[in-house]
Amino acid sequence: MLFELRARLAPRRVVHAHCDIPCGIYDPHEAQLAAQTVETMVTKLLALPDDHALTTRNSFARMVRVKEDHAERVKREVLIIWGDYMKPEHLQATPTLHDLVWRTVKLASACKQSIDAEKAAQLRQAVDEFAKVYWATKS
Repeated sequence: MLFELRARLAPRRVVHAHCDIPCGIYDPHEAQLAAQTVETMVTKLLALPDDHALTTRNSFARMVRVKEDHAERVKREVLIIWGDYMKPEHLQATPTLHDLVWRTVKLASACKQSIDAEKAAQLRQAVDEFAKVYWATKS
């Protein structure tokens, strides 16, 4: 009986969100950490031995998964700040803001699609640039 009640009251779907209140708590640090992780995983992937050992294949699969998860996290965090926090006055102060966000999410997608050290470095740099823009709005 109790199980049936719990099953009926349980949410039918799980929803994830930063905060649509809005809470006013934004910080690009998580995007920066995720971009650093992407770059580190690419470096580690490129350093793997060129063999077909099971341990190498296992490490490869795990590193690719982490790289892709963190590239997605970059996109999510940057888009949340851009969409929920940034205002017209921020765009006036930084007219290249929309282009910066567009380039950043495109680089994150490129990092998911490949194992490219140059793209990973560009992603980290773009996220760092975005963070500078964000922190400039706070002063």
